[in-house]
Amino acid sequence: MGLIEIDLTRMTEQDLDALRGAVQALEHPGLVARLTNIVGRPLEMLQRALPESASKAISVGTTKALDAALTVALRTIEHGPQAGSPVFHRALAATSGAMGGGFGFAALPIELPISTIIMLRSIADIARSEGEDLSNPETALACLQVFALSAREGEVDASESSYFAVRAMLAKSISEAARYIAERGAAAEGAPLLLRLLQLIAARFGLVVSQKFAAQAVPIIGAVGGAAVNYAFIDHFQEIARAHFTVRRLERSYGRNVVRGEYEKLREGRMG
Repeated sequence: MGLIEIDLTRMTEQDLDALRGAVQALEHPGLVARLTNIVGRPLEMLQRALPESASKAISVGTTKALDAALTVALRTIEHGPQAGSPVFHRALAATSGAMGGGFGFAALPIELPISTIIMLRSIADIARSEGEDLSNPETALACLQVFALSAREGEVDASESSYFAVRAMLAKSISEAARYIAERGAAAEGAPLLLRLLQLIAARFGLVVSQKFAAQAVPIIGAVGGAAVNYAFIDHFQEIARAHFTVRRLERSYGRNVVRGEYEKLREGRMG
């Protein structure tokens, strides 16, 4: 009896469904609509109304928050698979968001790093659940990369906004930084290679952070609304993380070219 050949270039229906969900999350994120529903007015209008001082504070705060998150990635993320705890992380983020909603921009230097670190730990749990090995520095940086994957249509140049375009833009910096971390471990903190990667991620993450703080800046939102905004914020990044690490899992099974080919077919089908 002859051997049955398995075509590893053809994805199963289950994996195609998983990839279809990933395409939807990565190419059409819905944070703006969710925040608009929470505050009851167009988010774009609120962003335009932010004072210049707020924009500068967000820019500085975003970089510092990512730097704090990188420190956590280097020093405290436990290795090995374990079950994720998305509800717990959302509750923590909602609590920090209540502080942000209650005190506005004055709380940004404290609240944003806390929220970002909570999100990173949640992203790491999702990565583990999709079979990632966080003892690999490249994987830890792939968790950080999630913060760059959310800026989309109307926010950045269309040619730079697709999922694979963002990954390609960050690929060299992530590869160099991962190699450096593998050699130096936690001592790599503050290295120019890592700072350059953080700047690339911060440029995109800052766009989403400005949406969050525009929503929290509404005078009537208060602590309860701030908690709702932060809950939506972390839920959004958990969705992006799940999609990102689903794609990476499928790439390990089928190869990058096969997965990207199917991804682009699904993406074009949604756009068509």
